[in-house]
Amino acid sequence: MPRRIAALFLTLCTALGLTTLPGHAAPPAGPYPAVGAGTRFLDQDRLLGDLPEPGWFKANIPFVDLPDAQLREIYYYRWKVYQEALKYTGPREGWIVSEFLGPVGYAAPSGGIVAAAGHHVYEGRWLRDTRYLDDYLRYWLRGNGAGAKPATEFLNKNTTDWAHQYSSWLADATVARAEITGDWRFATDLLPELRRHWDRWSPQLDTSTGLYWQTPVWDAMEYTASSYQSPDPYHGGDGFRPTLNTYQIADARAIAALSRRTGDHTTAAYFTQRANDLSEAQQKWLWDPQTAFYKHVMRDNNPGRDKIADREQIGFVPWAFRTAPATNAAAWSQLTDPQGFDAPYGPPTVERRSPWFMHEADKGCCRWDGPSWPYATSQTLTALANLLIEYPTQSYVDKDDYYTALSRYTQTQYKNGRPHVAEAHHPDRPQWMYDTPGHSQDYNHSTYTDLVLSGLLGIRPQPDASVLIHPLTPRTWTHFAVENLPYHGRNLTVLWDQDGTKYKQGKGFRIYLDGTPVATRPTPGPLRIPVPDAPRHPLPHQIDDAANPSAQGFPQATASYANPGDAPSEANDGQNFFLDVPGTRWTTYRSPNPEDWLALDFGRPTPASDVRLYFYDDRGGVQPPASFSLQHKRSDGTWAEIPGQRRSHATPIGNDLTRITFPTLETTALRVVAKPKPGTAFGLTAFQSWRTP
Repeated sequence: MPRRIAALFLTLCTALGLTTLPGHAAPPAGPYPAVGAGTRFLDQDRLLGDLPEPGWFKANIPFVDLPDAQLREIYYYRWKVYQEALKYTGPREGWIVSEFLGPVGYAAPSGGIVAAAGHHVYEGRWLRDTRYLDDYLRYWLRGNGAGAKPATEFLNKNTTDWAHQYSSWLADATVARAEITGDWRFATDLLPELRRHWDRWSPQLDTSTGLYWQTPVWDAMEYTASSYQSPDPYHGGDGFRPTLNTYQIADARAIAALSRRTGDHTTAAYFTQRANDLSEAQQKWLWDPQTAFYKHVMRDNNPGRDKIADREQIGFVPWAFRTAPATNAAAWSQLTDPQGFDAPYGPPTVERRSPWFMHEADKGCCRWDGPSWPYATSQTLTALANLLIEYPTQSYVDKDDYYTALSRYTQTQYKNGRPHVAEAHHPDRPQWMYDTPGHSQDYNHSTYTDLVLSGLLGIRPQPDASVLIHPLTPRTWTHFAVENLPYHGRNLTVLWDQDGTKYKQGKGFRIYLDGTPVATRPTPGPLRIPVPDAPRHPLPHQIDDAANPSAQGFPQATASYANPGDAPSEANDGQNFFLDVPGTRWTTYRSPNPEDWLALDFGRPTPASDVRLYFYDDRGGVQPPASFSLQHKRSDGTWAEIPGQRRSHATPIGNDLTRITFPTLETTALRVVAKPKPGTAFGLTAFQSWRTP
């Protein structure tokens, strides 16, 4: 096109408020990553049931089939919990993983809480879309999560940045994730920040013992058995604990491993030595040979460094990070001891024989002196799987004990017969103890899917181009499967079919890579499989220009009508889930209008080509509209239908993605105008405008 004609064309488009940008005619990148070559043995729709936005799960998660119906149901439920916790903070920092669905006053900017960040990474490392955790790790190590915070009693007076508000294991989690993705460059690029993060715990290093001290509340554990033995039952007396010390050992080893990959053997040797020194100190000061357990040691008014008498569940933590020696395996006899940690909905957070067991536990949140906390149960089950798979055989626990513990953990995750996870559960009754409406719903403070994949099904990621399969499944199971698990850019499928009738692929234990059989044996058991790295095709970086989590300034959401409590800003707050309480939606419930609209004002000309709408459906008074129009604001201030729309669904659907793509245009605002079905209202949980910058 001659330059003069092109200029006239651009002028005309601008006058109409529709600027088509040359070079942007290609369709936008898809909303989900491509699954690629794999197997198709499982009925994904049946397994997902009524989960919202099924396309997200089909693109992202490993599918499992288990003969235990409760484990199977909670596995998919917990992936829904994780998806709900994905929060888009804006173009600058992208995604984080939230702990609570609603805001809390002690969170870092954008709502991050570092206490469960390690759990979040371990759980999310199995997702095919790597962008969530890429952003999340950068948030804690380079972004707002690493920024300064006040050193106050409410926010931890011992530390001055958000990433150290609570104990965590970020370097270990970074390596654990890289073992699955195979993307070691991303991990090694974070080495300077991981070293800085490790070093910033140094003010809490006690040179006389060689151990770090921590306040129990900043281990995310209030009112512990050790806390009640201090002058401050809520915060707990400062002490040397097998939590932060174990995390520092694991993080030092992770930094050493990453340094070796870069050829920096000096740094690797330094952190290896620090890990060894800290391990020796932990064994010397925190291991109690008389009771065979790791214990809390009070820092103050305790010149002899005496250990408390009580066994707390944190004594299992060293095995979760492989820092306990094999000679300490006797500690695991306590897991099945009726006076130890045995409980029908346990394990409890302190042994039953402790005088502090369930002390004041019914007086309100949040006691860690007996209630069963998913956070701690996750660590104990991770530790148990490590013991059974990676340590020498011992006589205290076996894989049946793993299945029993996982089943009990599963049984806690119900309420009124429906899947539910909150803060803490009674160890002896089918009752969530700490479960505040609108606050504790779908509490993302633990792992579950990781325990099924890496523990029960035994998918053990390796630091090289291989994977170890070592299931801990019951001997009585006649079948199980995990299908198209993302690993090093490939799809891994594991099938066990005792008589060949379940999956119709023949008898035995079979492994597939990208849909091709690569190994078999008669019964489930250890197999190490080479997994060559697939060619890397990074997913495109995308930003949502419509997002405004703070609801301040632009983009600004306005509407013709909003039900009280369902503000327009809820539709572009960076969160997208379909719960009644807490809610993140705009609705027109009780609107007197025959049609209503929701508009997003960008505050400046902004390119748009990929709008994603999520209509809310409560199966009652709020349902998808009968029809809708997607409009843009022209330069004269009037609204016009966007031309060239391609819609993923011909009619509006509820609790799922409706995607509208069109040739790129530049506009200052977008608007959805919709007509509700007779007798109903409509609403949106999310109104997004994505592009690749």
